[in-house]
Amino acid sequence: MSASDKRERQEVYTYVAPDPVYAMNWSVRRDKRFRLGVASFREDVTNYVDIVSLDDESDELRADPGLRFPHDYPATKLMWMPDREGCRPDLLATTGEALRIWRVGPGGRGVQLRSLLNNNKQSEFSAPLTSFDWNEADPKRLGTSSIDTTCTIWDIEKGEVDTQLIAHDREVYDIAWGGLGVFATVSADGSVRVFDLRDKEHSTIIYESPQPDTPLLRLGWNRQDPRYMATILQDSPKVVILDIRYPTLPVAELCRHQAPVNALAWAPHSAQHICTAGDDSQALIWDVSAVGGGNNANAAAGGGASDVSLDPILAYGAASEVNQLQWSSAQPDWVAICFGNKTQILRV
Repeated sequence: MSASDKRERQEVYTYVAPDPVYAMNWSVRRDKRFRLGVASFREDVTNYVDIVSLDDESDELRADPGLRFPHDYPATKLMWMPDREGCRPDLLATTGEALRIWRVGPGGRGVQLRSLLNNNKQSEFSAPLTSFDWNEADPKRLGTSSIDTTCTIWDIEKGEVDTQLIAHDREVYDIAWGGLGVFATVSADGSVRVFDLRDKEHSTIIYESPQPDTPLLRLGWNRQDPRYMATILQDSPKVVILDIRYPTLPVAELCRHQAPVNALAWAPHSAQHICTAGDDSQALIWDVSAVGGGNNANAAAGGGASDVSLDPILAYGAASEVNQLQWSSAQPDWVAICFGNKTQILRV
């Protein structure tokens, strides 16, 4: 039996890191299937990023020691450049106290820091960055969110700020692109806001936390159907599904987690599916097609999300609280999760 045949029978692969892990992301390149970046979470200045891939010979998920590199402070997010065909340099980005762009050398020969981008010219220190998103439609454009209430849009080819704007009244916790010049953010002020770079003075509030001053922590914008977003509230087991055509009222709330939700990811290949994970050690996949059509109109008319009661279609139990989740766009039948010092890829 060949290694590839053997691999077809595996449902779960596990990588055990030397330290707790948090930031993690799938490579999207077709020529680098089953490759992930995984960053340590040590309460220390010195952290590390490992490049992990599925070894065909051993049929194991392994880190390449030659591609391990140090990182100042834990990375709040890690993401590979959205370059499916591999036409550009092999780049990945991380955020922490600054935005860093890294390049994997040709043939996998080491990782070099290509640029360190910090928008605070008055000081060597900058407000920590909470998250970022790479624009798939224009990969030279990358947006970061910060605890200083701002979002910054970078041109990474020039290493320059394209736009910076005050996005919220309090810390901005996540950012997601919805198109070439449109992005959305969530904040400690409890709101989801949508921005259009053609009109930088204004934003549209799509949703506000029902409880005052309840932060929204994560945001997912459905790439297959940009009418839909999802967000999670701090310390809440609910996931809120939003339709941007009907602001303020969620079209559904996913309520089957037994503890706070930490991460969410829309399916990269299907407009109807979303995966969520949390402190109940579960990763759940949902079919939200029932919230489309007439139910949206019902919510807009005041029916609300409570009229749609959904159960997950798949559930996976991890060994401990799941703090990170990513759905592979290159292999849409694989999801990756992080818990403790382990990264697992799961066939769905």
